[in-house]
Amino acid sequence: MNKISMIIPTYNAENYLVKLLDSNKNQSVQEFELIIIDSSSKDKTVDIAKQYTDNVIVIAQSEFDHGGTRAKAAQIAKGEILVFLTQDALPYDENTIENIINVFKDEKVGASYGRQLSYEDTNLFGKHLREFNYPDNTIVRTKDDIKKYGIKTAQLSNSFAAYRKSVLMETGNFKDGLILGEDVYTGAKMILAGYCLVYTANAKVYHSHSYTVWEEFKRYFDIGVFHKCESWILESFGKAEGEGMKYIKSEVRYLIKHGAWYLLLEWFMRNGMKYMGYKLGQKYEKLPMWMIKKFSMHYRWWDK
Repeated sequence: MNKISMIIPTYNAENYLVKLLDSNKNQSVQEFELIIIDSSSKDKTVDIAKQYTDNVIVIAQSEFDHGGTRAKAAQIAKGEILVFLTQDALPYDENTIENIINVFKDEKVGASYGRQLSYEDTNLFGKHLREFNYPDNTIVRTKDDIKKYGIKTAQLSNSFAAYRKSVLMETGNFKDGLILGEDVYTGAKMILAGYCLVYTANAKVYHSHSYTVWEEFKRYFDIGVFHKCESWILESFGKAEGEGMKYIKSEVRYLIKHGAWYLLLEWFMRNGMKYMGYKLGQKYEKLPMWMIKKFSMHYRWWDK
């Protein structure tokens, strides 16, 4: 296997970083370059990072960009396989990194992403999201799957994924200036270029969120903005409306299975707000800026 680079973007990560970087010491793969790119944290993140690697890059907070920051680190990295982790992801066991890079023995693989397990204190909505989107079986997706899976064909993850650097560069690297979705953007480029993406179920990390209803609205508003700005993705892959309906039905069954009848009203509100947020995001150009910033999870992005 060619040289590996692990890249971790950080911001105020002192509560996560020691646990994450210590866990890397127990990985079965030990020969990897570690790069931490920090957006001018106000806590001890940089001091902690320097205890583990000399490759600590500090950028201005205003310069942070979901795609651009990763693109900068990818260009600097020396590895042929680039493993990206967010600061709040935690490897499940000592084989996590080995398992996500093993799939690159197949030259057709452009990128892979691993299974995400929810933290114990995650709410039921967050737990269901992880179980629905990250099953226990490995999946390989190619251009031939577009008709069946639509946009899901290009699914990756910005929390835990690995990329073949040569393919990443061939397809234009991560795009600068995206509000979010740099993983889907890159996955779509790779699929259309004839490479395959692998969901690697035995490469596992803990990573989850307990979003409120309002946070869900804001997240889906930004997804709507992303799909509007990068309209070629839906034009090339189509929508995943069938998957969306399957998810909604699965979620209500999940709540009932766990005896959470009291959450059914919230389930209705949550999915209604997601839909409303997404539709408003697609029409963001018709909204005043003060409203856009109120609705957007990544409100600082609009200052650019």
